Amino acid sequence: MVAKLNRATQRRRVYADPGRARTRKCRRWGRFRETRGTRCCYPVPMRSGRNTGAAVLAVALVLSFAGCASPFSVDGHEALRRRVAGAIDRELAEVPPGRQLIETTQPPPTIETEFSARRDELDTIGPLVPFAAGKLNMGTDLSGELQLEVNVSLQSAIETSVRNNLSIQIARLQPAINESNIVAAEAAFDAVFFTHVDWASTDRPQTVAIVGGTPLGVGAQINDQFRFDTGIRKRLTSGADVFVSTGLGRFNNKTPGLTLLPDPSWNASINLGITQPLLRGFGANVNTATIRFARNTERRSVQQLRSDLLLLLERIETAYWDLVFAWQELATQEWLLEAGIEVRDVMDRRRDFDTKLAQYSDAVATVETRKANIISARRAIRAASDNLKLLINDGELTIGSEGLLVPVDVMVESPIRYNLREAVMTGVAERPEIEAAILNIDDAAIRQMLADNNRLPLLNLSAQMSYFGLSTNGGDAYSELFKGSFIDYLLGLAFEWPIGNRAAEAGYRQARLQRSASIIAYQRTVQRVVFDVKDALRDCIANYELIQANRSSRIAAAENLRTLKVEEETLAALTPEFLNLKFQRQDRLAQAQSSEIQALVNYNQSVASLYRAMGIGLAMNRIELEIVDDIDPDEVVASTERHAEPGNGL
Repeated sequence: MVAKLNRATQRRRVYADPGRARTRKCRRWGRFRETRGTRCCYPVPMRSGRNTGAAVLAVALVLSFAGCASPFSVDGHEALRRRVAGAIDRELAEVPPGRQLIETTQPPPTIETEFSARRDELDTIGPLVPFAAGKLNMGTDLSGELQLEVNVSLQSAIETSVRNNLSIQIARLQPAINESNIVAAEAAFDAVFFTHVDWASTDRPQTVAIVGGTPLGVGAQINDQFRFDTGIRKRLTSGADVFVSTGLGRFNNKTPGLTLLPDPSWNASINLGITQPLLRGFGANVNTATIRFARNTERRSVQQLRSDLLLLLERIETAYWDLVFAWQELATQEWLLEAGIEVRDVMDRRRDFDTKLAQYSDAVATVETRKANIISARRAIRAASDNLKLLINDGELTIGSEGLLVPVDVMVESPIRYNLREAVMTGVAERPEIEAAILNIDDAAIRQMLADNNRLPLLNLSAQMSYFGLSTNGGDAYSELFKGSFIDYLLGLAFEWPIGNRAAEAGYRQARLQRSASIIAYQRTVQRVVFDVKDALRDCIANYELIQANRSSRIAAAENLRTLKVEEETLAALTPEFLNLKFQRQDRLAQAQSSEIQALVNYNQSVASLYRAMGIGLAMNRIELEIVDDIDPDEVVASTERHAEPGNGL
């Protein structure tokens, strides 16, 4: 896999290319054109006489090499194309055809303008945003050592995962495996060289007929025989089996009282033959169906690889931003704990003045709850880090290592520009599920064609011609052979048709229903793609708006806490009620800030989901596919063992 990932600064802009979508569509329809046109081949009358066998053999060879389809086949692919195209037109019928790009917007701020003069001050109130790596206390790791932290960027995480993810490595091998199946299917039409060598020594008694007291024959059969045959046979795409062979044999008679001429004798022969189906099993479309199935399977595996990569990219970005949120949540909880300890200590000092035991106990309970939240936040960070390491599968930072990933990228807040119709058309053109659904339709069409051909009677033409030569040595035997004095002809027809033909008819009905089901499945896939694109766009729009809404809430909460601090500095005495209010406003600010960070995380994740829904995730990340032919299993085993070594460093 070649991973070239050069993200631009404004990588969140989404554009659709309807012209490209039409180009892809035309290429798809070309796949159906491969099985459309059929030329009918009919047998021609043959001349009688000595050359009848040669004429029959010639006609059979013409039929075989023509490779034409059955004259009984029906072209139904035009209607098929109309139904497939209609599935897209139906979904796009109600989509506005506007060409203008719409940019996501946020609602106008409701409170920021009022506090613009002290906005910088309000932004510093609360947890550290963004958090700084190495400034948060993660405690010790599973080995009891101080937690080691490793910085990771989103770009490096994506690049490494595309190259090393184990699921992707398996998916990368599948197209090469299926390509081998294509070669195996094509090998059915390879010529086969064959050779047979036989030697026999016969010495057996036999009965002798006696007519009128005179024995006819001898009472034993004694001879030596040697036979050598070699030739080539080949299956043609028309369904014919042809062969050409030559043979040379020696017969040495040793029977007493029996004389043969010539003795010993050499017998040479040249044989040409063909067996050609005329109805069932006739035609290139029928006999190359296995190859077409294998090609479609290989194409499906490539589309599955694209689908797996698109999903991996979405999962990587989702896991990365989840890790960002987990670290920010720890920063929030640590700030809450630090602020809560200050309030608790104040209440502790005022226990002899105006703070009741119940009020102090409530403050202690609040602080202990925040300590528990820190423990949970640390656990969430480690889980998110291991989840990202599992997807990345970096040899320097394995899942077994205790290194903790620290994200260095911040969330992007730039808007996206889109056009609904172009986005939907891009999704239909680029999603690998669409291509796989079309391949399934093609498979179903091939099965229907095979089932239709299987309804025909079995009518096979067999023709064979043999030249013979006989002499006292092998060379003279071949010389006699080429004179053409001794020629054998064989011509035959084999006919078979089950009465009622119920099995074939049932198979044809089943194939037709399966093709209809594949078209319905394609329509369902188109609907799903349209739904995914629209749903992802709605998520992007909603999450982008939520950023501003949660930011306004956070600024208002920060202002509330700021005013409380101002009152704290001017008040002569800090009552327990006032300190309890401070607890509440700290919690409200922390919650508002977490909601703002979560909105930013959700927006970035929804953009990644939009890339997957439109099928452009690979292009947006500048990732090129390269199908590998082999992966050395010894290297995989060695890598696994190296990763499993105890105490393996980063």
